[in-house]
Amino acid sequence: MSVNTNLFDLTGQVALITGASKGMGKSMAMALAEHGSKVVVSSRKLDQCEATANEINEACEEDRAIALAGNIGYKEQLQELVDQTREQLGPIDTLISNAGINPFYGSMSDIPDDAFDKTMASNVKSNHWLCQMVAPDMIAKGRGSILITSSTGAFSGSETLGTYNISKLADIALVRNLALEWGPKGVRVNALCPGLIRTDFARALWDNPEAAARVTSQTPLRRFGESDDFKGIAVYVASDASAYVTGQALTVCGGAHMWS
Repeated sequence: MSVNTNLFDLTGQVALITGASKGMGKSMAMALAEHGSKVVVSSRKLDQCEATANEINEACEEDRAIALAGNIGYKEQLQELVDQTREQLGPIDTLISNAGINPFYGSMSDIPDDAFDKTMASNVKSNHWLCQMVAPDMIAKGRGSILITSSTGAFSGSETLGTYNISKLADIALVRNLALEWGPKGVRVNALCPGLIRTDFARALWDNPEAAARVTSQTPLRRFGESDDFKGIAVYVASDASAYVTGQALTVCGGAHMWS
């Protein structure tokens, strides 16, 4: 009896990942490359992208990653990122839109208009732009996978992260609508909702002993998430293992939001 163990094989695929030079994005880029995909490591700072791409290539013992800088706040930079990905690696099979911002910490009553607009533009509109840019490659093939990083913050209000949470709930709505539109064309679109992960982006939320003790005591797995906890779900979403999964908010939170 022959057994097929290639369910998670990504050989021959091309993946574009934003916010990929460190943290969760870096771990997801590493995982896709380890399973055979060619990967574009992208963030605002080229030197950090190059360092991550070199690390991935050394780990895989062959050139599977390239570095391309881009700022998600500028449509022309995103288009250049997509164009360069196609030119250097080929048509895009997987998009992980992981980059995001949170420029304001405080009450909704106090947030300046420019911070509100920047949050919504970078966390929602840029995802819309990027999805529209990569979709033609996937539609032409009749298959493809998009993963947009949302947050468990989308499931509740917050006295200090209200606008950020609103943007992340909007990302889930975007995912559902694109999944509906593109499902008949073979393109799957999902949201990733991390809980509290020990990354630089979330440092203000975990780098405090009292807050850390409170959060971990309320998490069934009794620990914070780590960047490498996202390697598996990245491979799952990019591979045929998730061929019937679309329009979902995939929550990775150690059980903290199992009731949401």
